[in-house]
Amino acid sequence: METTQNFEPVLEKLQKKYKSLDQDTAVHLEGLLHSKPITYWDYIQTDALLNLQVQRTTLPDEMVFIGYHQINELIFKMILWEIEQVAVKEHLDVVFFESKLMRISRYFDMLTTSFNIMREGMDVAQYMKFRNTLTPASGFQSAQYRLIEFASTELINLIDFRYRANIDRNTPYTHAFEHLYWQAAGKDYHTGKKSTLLINFEGRYKDEFLRFMEKYNTKNLWTRFKELPIKDQQDADLVKAMRHYDYTVNITWVFAHYNAAKHYIESSGGGEATGGSDWKKYMHPKYQRRIFFPELWTDQELENWGTEQ
Repeated sequence: METTQNFEPVLEKLQKKYKSLDQDTAVHLEGLLHSKPITYWDYIQTDALLNLQVQRTTLPDEMVFIGYHQINELIFKMILWEIEQVAVKEHLDVVFFESKLMRISRYFDMLTTSFNIMREGMDVAQYMKFRNTLTPASGFQSAQYRLIEFASTELINLIDFRYRANIDRNTPYTHAFEHLYWQAAGKDYHTGKKSTLLINFEGRYKDEFLRFMEKYNTKNLWTRFKELPIKDQQDADLVKAMRHYDYTVNITWVFAHYNAAKHYIESSGGGEATGGSDWKKYMHPKYQRRIFFPELWTDQELENWGTEQ
């Protein structure tokens, strides 16, 4: 004999939920009678996702290139999701902070090792053909990666190393923007002329970047760390997590990207990135010295930043 299940506790919770939303519980329950059951492919939106890989050429390995970069963008989105939780946390504690940092670091660890897919997973001859159809687009134009940088550290740490002495917290965001380290990849500093790569990028994202810079000015990861009590700032596990994240993003991942680019560009006899940027000085960490949490490193470590790998 089948036992009748008591739904009263669940119904009471549902009534409480919908009452707080000023909604009629009965209407929502009746709606369930007509709703379709969820499936994996509907929930993940598999069909839509798998139709986003549109090639510009007939070369098979272009699919690897597109799919790989789209995966990167999805992971960047997940990283920003984790950083946002630290940024808005009202009562930030060591355990929560460390757990989020390690999640983020694991994403970047995965991104780092995944560059083997790019470096070993495409035929050089094919890449050198289809890359010409990408000009002037470039991985430089990943807006989410820029947002990750803005959300990770104080703006001064993202300024071109040559101009940091003349920029501080009182500098207008528009002025600071023109001196971000990655401007060096798209601007001729002798003439001040911006490349098409940079003009297109700014045309699409500059306003969003300026709003985001202001939003995270006081709640980026570095600032939130310095808001913690001194005792918490000295927590060994948290400091280790901070250093791991900093090194992974600004040394390990950058070098993996650099070496993948070097493999294709130099092995083909060419010297320019698709966007025409000075990719060596833009990508190599020893030139721009991108360091999210500078006070967590020794003087010797700072001096040798980007030279040991």
